[in-house]
Amino acid sequence: MSHTPTDTPDSGRSSVARRTVLGAMAAAAATPGILALSSPASAAPAPQAAALPGGGDLGPNVIVFDPSTAGIQAKLDQIFKQQETAQFGTGRYALLFKPGTYNGLNAQLGFYTSIAGLGLSPDDTSINGDVTVDAGWFNGNATQNFWRSAENLALTPVNGTNRWAVAQAAPFRRMHVRGGLNLAPNGYGWASGGYIADSRIDGSVGPYSQQQWYTRDSSVGGWSNAVWNMVFSGVQGAPAQSFPNPPYTTLDTTPVSREKPFLYLNGSEYRVFLPEKRTNARGVTWGSGTPRGTSLPLSQFYVAKPGVTAATLNAALTQGLHLLLTPGIYHLDQPIQVNRAGTVVLGLGYATLIPDNGVTALRTADVDGVRLAGFLIDAGPVNSNTLLEVGPTGASADHSANPTTVQDVFVRIGGAGAGKATTSMVINSRHTIIDHTWVWRADHGTGVGWDTNRADYGIRVNGSDVLATGLFVEHFNKYDVQWFGERGRTIFFQNEKAYDAPNQAAIQNGSIKGYAAYKVADSVTTHEGWGLGSYCFYNVDPTIVQHHGFAAPNKPGVKFHDLLVVSLGGAGQYERVINDTGAPTSGTSTVPSTVVSYP
Repeated sequence: MSHTPTDTPDSGRSSVARRTVLGAMAAAAATPGILALSSPASAAPAPQAAALPGGGDLGPNVIVFDPSTAGIQAKLDQIFKQQETAQFGTGRYALLFKPGTYNGLNAQLGFYTSIAGLGLSPDDTSINGDVTVDAGWFNGNATQNFWRSAENLALTPVNGTNRWAVAQAAPFRRMHVRGGLNLAPNGYGWASGGYIADSRIDGSVGPYSQQQWYTRDSSVGGWSNAVWNMVFSGVQGAPAQSFPNPPYTTLDTTPVSREKPFLYLNGSEYRVFLPEKRTNARGVTWGSGTPRGTSLPLSQFYVAKPGVTAATLNAALTQGLHLLLTPGIYHLDQPIQVNRAGTVVLGLGYATLIPDNGVTALRTADVDGVRLAGFLIDAGPVNSNTLLEVGPTGASADHSANPTTVQDVFVRIGGAGAGKATTSMVINSRHTIIDHTWVWRADHGTGVGWDTNRADYGIRVNGSDVLATGLFVEHFNKYDVQWFGERGRTIFFQNEKAYDAPNQAAIQNGSIKGYAAYKVADSVTTHEGWGLGSYCFYNVDPTIVQHHGFAAPNKPGVKFHDLLVVSLGGAGQYERVINDTGAPTSGTSTVPSTVVSYP
């Protein structure tokens, strides 16, 4: 996230506790249909493992309310009190509201807390009240308000404006605010967000102190100001293109988008809605009633609970079930392997996957239409070569008609304990859409140090035709993003270089000072990016110089729009913005150096 030089680590953190693993069922489920070897012809085969059930209850950390539920506010307050400062704690919660009207609520959201309506449209679930994120726990500084979300609700704020003062990994999706939206904390302290999609804000959005923000396929009544980097694609009511003064980057439409899957109620039956793909999208998907798409009954999902083994999850996938990961922490001793086209892996309440013994947390085959959404991958103490792989090495199938989407899938290396991973996220499948991710090598918390939570690379894109909408990648020891695939596109990128580099030599990249935040391979002939920012805060050695934030081949098909680099308080400096273009940063004034168009 974007600290100010005065930020301090959270003193109330606690390490993620390991959970016991229940293996008996997994051992049986891992080998369905295997017959016992025996010589007598009359010997009976060993019994087959029982099929895993679909559906079932959502577990104790999914809390469902209806308008007649007693004590809603007290329950909301109880969970907030527990989660308000638990930045690296183990609590995970999903707060779900059945369709109807709720009066006089203020749902304050702490860490690892998701709130959502259970209607098909946000307007099916109306709260006359607020869904609030503020920063009282951190002395009015909102730059660490991570890992929380609001989805699929209509709000009528008590005072006319709802406060949503968040940083990274805090999506605001499918929301209808019948009023305004304030993205800054009380007192207008530091803030470093953020992401809005498929939402309608009837009033004006006031970002105030927010350093950067990305809004996609939405409608706003107005937008009041900008600090460094405000990006819009497909947003009705967005301000006109004007970067760098004010720093608005505005695309009329989003080239390709497909909204995140969501849980809803059809009568008394839970289902998961799968929104359809849109091209050249603009505005919300639900504006004229029921959104377009398909749905699946919960009976087609294996409803996973913490303690389940990776073998059981894979047995469920092999059986043809999708995965619904209920809130909690899941230790994996082998990768979750998604092989079937159209598979959905949906997390609730920031379900967290921790790969043990250096395995990869999740891999997909090179198939159409996989949907990965709503979970956190937390690197384990033994180095993983990768944490998430979309498609195998060399994947080449055309998925333009039905791409894989990676939405609100967040990666963390360190913070809750020492973690290591060489490359966090590898995208091999063509046409993949990365729609809002935060891939973070921790700069504070437990298990943090230049080599303690070593992670050289954030995201590597090998597949062609990949689109990233809302890309947040920070603090990696070498390249934060490496792009090898052709025809890649990124709309909005936020980055900080690793704070903790001990000296200039530690980041030397051959003859170049420092590794670019965003590197397009020299072999690439076509690439485009809009609204990309990189910041440095080399607080261990403020004399470090970073040559540039962005590096790309100088070819006609490689184009960038609205780039910036910022030195935070003069702790380190950039010599250029992209390649050898752009003015150097200087002094302690935290003024961006910008390039409007490259080449």
